[in-house]
Amino acid sequence: MEGALQHTIKAFIKKGEKYYFAECLEIPVVTQGKSIDETVSNLKEAVTLHLEGENLEELGIAPNPTLLITMETEPTASVA
Repeated sequence: MEGALQHTIKAFIKKGEKYYFAECLEIPVVTQGKSIDETVSNLKEAVTLHLEGENLEELGIAPNPTLLITMETEPTASVA
C-alpha cells in the first residue's frame, strides 16, 4: 500500500543581513525577498512554478497543496 499523499508543503523563512530567505523542506525550492510579505509571495510563485506540469502523486504530494511556513527568529531580550 502506498503512503498517504502530503497535503502541505513545509517551508521556513530566515532573516539574513539584507534579505529574508525561504526554503521548502520537501521540494527543492528556495527564494528570497526584501520583506516577509515579498518573500512569502515569491515562495508561493516559486512553488507553483516548480510543481507546474509535475505528476504530484509521484512526488507524494496531494493536488492543491497548502504551504506551512515557519519563520526562524531570535528572541528579544526583555528589559527588567
